[in-house]
Amino acid sequence: MKYVVTAAQMRALDAATIDGLGIPGAVLMETAGRAVADAVDSALAGVTGGMVAVICGGGNNGGDGFVAARWLLAHGIAAVVYLAAARDGVRGDAALFLAAFEKSGGQVRSIATAEALAAHRADITAADVVVDAVFGTGLGREVTGHLRAVIEAINAAAGRIIAVDVPSGMNADTGQPMGIACAADTTVTMAFAKIGLATSPGFARAGGVTVADIGIPEALAAKAGIDVCLMEAGDARALLPRRSVLAHKGSRGHVVAIAGSPGKRGAGRLVASACLRAGAGLVTLASPWRGAEISAPDPVMTAELDPDAAGDGGSGRLAEILAMTRARAVVVGPGMPVTAGGQTLAWAVIENGDIPAVVDADALNHAAEELERIARTKTPLILTPHPGEAARLLGTEVAVIEGDRVAAIRELCARTGKVVVLKGARTLVGDSGGITINPTGNPGLATAGTGDVLAGVCAALLAQGLGPGHAARLAVYVHGLAGDGAAARLGEAGVTASDVVAEIPGALCTLS
Repeated sequence: MKYVVTAAQMRALDAATIDGLGIPGAVLMETAGRAVADAVDSALAGVTGGMVAVICGGGNNGGDGFVAARWLLAHGIAAVVYLAAARDGVRGDAALFLAAFEKSGGQVRSIATAEALAAHRADITAADVVVDAVFGTGLGREVTGHLRAVIEAINAAAGRIIAVDVPSGMNADTGQPMGIACAADTTVTMAFAKIGLATSPGFARAGGVTVADIGIPEALAAKAGIDVCLMEAGDARALLPRRSVLAHKGSRGHVVAIAGSPGKRGAGRLVASACLRAGAGLVTLASPWRGAEISAPDPVMTAELDPDAAGDGGSGRLAEILAMTRARAVVVGPGMPVTAGGQTLAWAVIENGDIPAVVDADALNHAAEELERIARTKTPLILTPHPGEAARLLGTEVAVIEGDRVAAIRELCARTGKVVVLKGARTLVGDSGGITINPTGNPGLATAGTGDVLAGVCAALLAQGLGPGHAARLAVYVHGLAGDGAAARLGEAGVTASDVVAEIPGALCTLS
């Protein structure tokens, strides 16, 4: 896992390194700027006589830019600094490195006024590489006026845009633009990735993110109790269920899937197929409508479970099915009826007390705004809301959820006491141990039924003995990896949920 930090945590780690370890801030800035210069070198590979425009603010982010420009000059690359702040506003270590750049023969052009920006705009937009070193992680206000125009000029550049630490204008904690933000091709961030770079929507503006080692020990992050991490392939590999050579279908676990209804029978098929492809030994599709056999894939068993035909919402019949199958996991919700009986059945699963369950789709809607009731149950649960379902659970708007996804999942975890998967680009998994950001997946997964597939993978891993937190993290990673495989084979636009199911074994094989 890679630590991912907030702006405040990064400031604290900087201070701990400078004050606690005695490494001067100027040394950190020098190392940071050199990492940016290396990124520019790579971007200019094969370009003869490349021009670089380094757009600097007056703070520490600008200081990193001054260092980068000096190193580029030393490498024989034509780099010009465009200063978007008043010269006398550059202080501290940044002022030291601005002076060093000029003493090295570097040229500084002011773009601190509208007239000056207009005079140099054509040179900036024509550069082969534009380095965005205007704002760093400390930005706490909307970008307006002249500085907005500076960012607009950077975004208009024809060449590659390399952002220093975070794209200027991006909120480092949420990834949201502060009125406007640079759209980078590459971001060189210092010491640790920032939450805004790793999560949605910020990752889409950050381009490829390189984390530069500037001398801040990782041990400081561990000591600080940082609890947001980026999942890596090795982390997923370590969670894979280990299967004995003596394994049989019973030892691989039995999943009961409560999914599908008239007009939505495909949900049951997708869930059941995903369970099998992800390694469950047996699957019973207990579809809440007459005709489950029609939607079940060939190896899947079926059981009739009609919540609206029984006074108890089918909870008695559910108990029979769970006992008969000796189920190790349940998944409830995909395509299920939005009826009083369906609600009773959803709560019967949530409150069964013993068998781990994945609660998805309309089962979540049935539990909307009753998070305290979820928290009271002893059932090991994985809740898998998309932003709309998360908003209903918390009694808020989708814009609030998407405005700060990390804050939203923290609230869901705190109020339910369960494992939560907040779906979407860069899906988040949270529990009492912290939050994991998932890097796999692509826009091809933005199609009907892929959430049903994820629910099935989660349930299969629960049935194979993984705890809810581990099952959710591995399932999300594998699901995204399967989506990547499908997109590579078919193109993002043509991917369907069934294609993702077909790629699950390959994704697991890649990790094994």
